[in-house]
Amino acid sequence: MSKMALLRFVIASAFIVLAATSSVHAEAENLDDGVTVETVEEDGYQTPQIDSKKAYLAEHFDDEEAFKKKWVKSETKKQGVDDTIAKYDGKWELQTPARRLLKDDFGLVLTTEAKHAAISALLNRPFVFSDKPLIVQYEVTMQEGQNCGGAYLKLLSKGVNTRNDLKQFHDQTPYTIMFGPDKCGNDNKLHFIFKHQNPKNGTIEEKHAKKPTQRLDDIYKDKEPHLYTLIVRPDNTFTILVDNKEVNSGSLLEDFTPAVNPPEEIDDPNDKKPEDWDEREKIVDPTATKPEDWDEDAPAQIVDPNAVKPTGWLDNEPEMIPDPDAVKPSDWEEEMDGEWEAPLVDNPLCSSAPGCGEWKAPLIANPNYKGVWRAPLIPNPNYKGKWTPRRIPNPHYFNDEHPFRMTTITAVGFELWSMSPQLLFDNLIITDDEEVAAEWARQTYTLKRDRITSQAKTLWGKILAATQYKPGYWAMYALYSAVPITLYIVYLLGRSREQDPEVEDVKKTDAVVEDDPHQSDEEREEEKTEESAEKEKQSKADLEGPDDTQESAPVIDTEGAGDGQRKRKPRKE
Repeated sequence: MSKMALLRFVIASAFIVLAATSSVHAEAENLDDGVTVETVEEDGYQTPQIDSKKAYLAEHFDDEEAFKKKWVKSETKKQGVDDTIAKYDGKWELQTPARRLLKDDFGLVLTTEAKHAAISALLNRPFVFSDKPLIVQYEVTMQEGQNCGGAYLKLLSKGVNTRNDLKQFHDQTPYTIMFGPDKCGNDNKLHFIFKHQNPKNGTIEEKHAKKPTQRLDDIYKDKEPHLYTLIVRPDNTFTILVDNKEVNSGSLLEDFTPAVNPPEEIDDPNDKKPEDWDEREKIVDPTATKPEDWDEDAPAQIVDPNAVKPTGWLDNEPEMIPDPDAVKPSDWEEEMDGEWEAPLVDNPLCSSAPGCGEWKAPLIANPNYKGVWRAPLIPNPNYKGKWTPRRIPNPHYFNDEHPFRMTTITAVGFELWSMSPQLLFDNLIITDDEEVAAEWARQTYTLKRDRITSQAKTLWGKILAATQYKPGYWAMYALYSAVPITLYIVYLLGRSREQDPEVEDVKKTDAVVEDDPHQSDEEREEEKTEESAEKEKQSKADLEGPDDTQESAPVIDTEGAGDGQRKRKPRKE
């Protein structure tokens, strides 16, 4: 490679690295400012608006002043845990997402890990379960994934009516519904729990929905926003959606554990099994006796009486003999190592014989063997079947045909413990109109999904995804990529300084060679001028005649200083 070509390669490589690094830093700065070429100009995001009469709560978390007036952080302690960790001291902040998709979009972020955290807000008006459905919808972004912890919300029951009540929000605060994702280790859930009040005795019991029809592993690790929607209808049916796709549905009456309605009959707790109740289906025949010819002492195997020793059996030859070629090691000390014995090898005489050593007849099964005698089983004439207590009417039975009519909801809150920080909640709405919730999602979540989809289709979007949308990684990756390029350039520069072996051969001969294609015209002209001068000098010497004191000798190149024939001037690299 010529110096000019190498120089061009170095300049081009440096330009590519600098351009890539500058682009990365520019994009990172734009993201830090909430501005990207794709996002700011085209996202079309505006803080969502909804008719307040159509929602019991519509929270977008974009207005910090409104948030401070609405939401209250818990100031109490978790019940039943050590005082050192019982306080609700987890930190809540309004922040832009780490992966900013929409300009001026904020969310509620639980920034701490391994701390109890609780925050809540009163509804604009209580939700009474009557003839309209309940729709609860919100977004969760697990910005650093989730190892162990929940991201669910609680719809608090009536009785939580003031800001002071919200300050006392803790794990035992009565709630009507708990809904949302929860994960620890390999166990992940999408909770839908409602509390049902027994109409007979007033006790309250949690009812847990059946598991979703599909595993939802990705929502805990892809670090993308996900939309959770719960719809509970007056006809006692429910539907759960994740990202607008149904993942669970069923009936409040049939798909919860324990069931809403208890059984009409139960086992009589006072009924006892009679002492003479015989549950044995078969018994040992009491009349059976062991046959007289039954020999329990007969062995299971006997020597074959018909066996005959094979002809040629070598009775006096052992199967193994000392190795005749073995030699005692020179360093063997009998006082320390004991008497030396040659190792044993197969007896070569036995290889051609049926066998060696003492012959014994083989064992065969004993035809007279019967084993231990046992009396046979017969049907039990006193068998009455498996005993069960008698059934009686359930004194606690009730038939609630309208479990939808739950306890009135007056507030909503997050009461969480998470081992992963940076849980982001956004765009929470509670309404009784499915279309209102859908429109709210179109103004918020749908825009985010569209941005994610468009980014995934571009090379830059794939790079962002590979770097987990963290600007600090981008510059690091660019510099990391530049290291091998720089090392390769240094290597090429070093190689360029080494002389080409073919040129060395040319220097040591006057043989006619072709013009070097790498030489410039100026270099060729300079070389021809030098050769002409040399020839003129030699011609002048020929006219003057030979030197009397010396024999005729070839012209010596004084510049070569005794290196032999005249050298061609090396080409310039």
